Amino acid sequence: MDRFNRLNGLVAPLDRANVDTDSVIPKQFLKSIKRTGFGPNLFDSWRYLDTGEPGRDNSERPLNEDFILNKTRFQGAQVLLARENFGCGSSREHAPWALMDYGFKVVIASSFGDIFYSNSLKNGLLPIRLSKESMDRLFEETFASDGYRLDIDLDAQRVTTPSGSTFGFEVEAFSKHCLMNGLDEIGLTLQHADHIRAFEVKHRASQPWLFL
Repeated sequence: MDRFNRLNGLVAPLDRANVDTDSVIPKQFLKSIKRTGFGPNLFDSWRYLDTGEPGRDNSERPLNEDFILNKTRFQGAQVLLARENFGCGSSREHAPWALMDYGFKVVIASSFGDIFYSNSLKNGLLPIRLSKESMDRLFEETFASDGYRLDIDLDAQRVTTPSGSTFGFEVEAFSKHCLMNGLDEIGLTLQHADHIRAFEVKHRASQPWLFL
């Protein structure tokens, strides 16, 4: 996965609480185990006025012009603001995959579903918890200012607004290390590739009958 160190990104405000993973990426799109291709169907039932199905050409579907991600000023956003309990519901990894495939690199909320939070960190999406008061302020400033951007510094664990106000956030040290070095679980395993190969050679030599 890509390294994450610092981002200055356009912000999109999703002013809804208890957004579950079925709303993030509906169940009919879960047939693929690839990590890509889910972005066009992110928040599908909110973005479009009809019912989406796998394989459909989304460019021909009617858009819900009132939905926040369909508004011109939020096109290209990389930071998503959300309310409490974002990512609740099922454990599908497709939820962070869809957010990332759309272009989001950071989700900021006052709280997250536990499994979604863990899945996000493992897949390279940074979930940031801030207080409700801080979220209220960020939502207010985002709605008030076109082109509102936030600077997210993972090393310093700090969110900085255009006015220079800062908000610190917590992230577990191991997850921070993996994000900053672009290491998912496969990448972590491959760091020990030499040891794995040495074990395989030794195992084949000591029990050759297993490989006949």
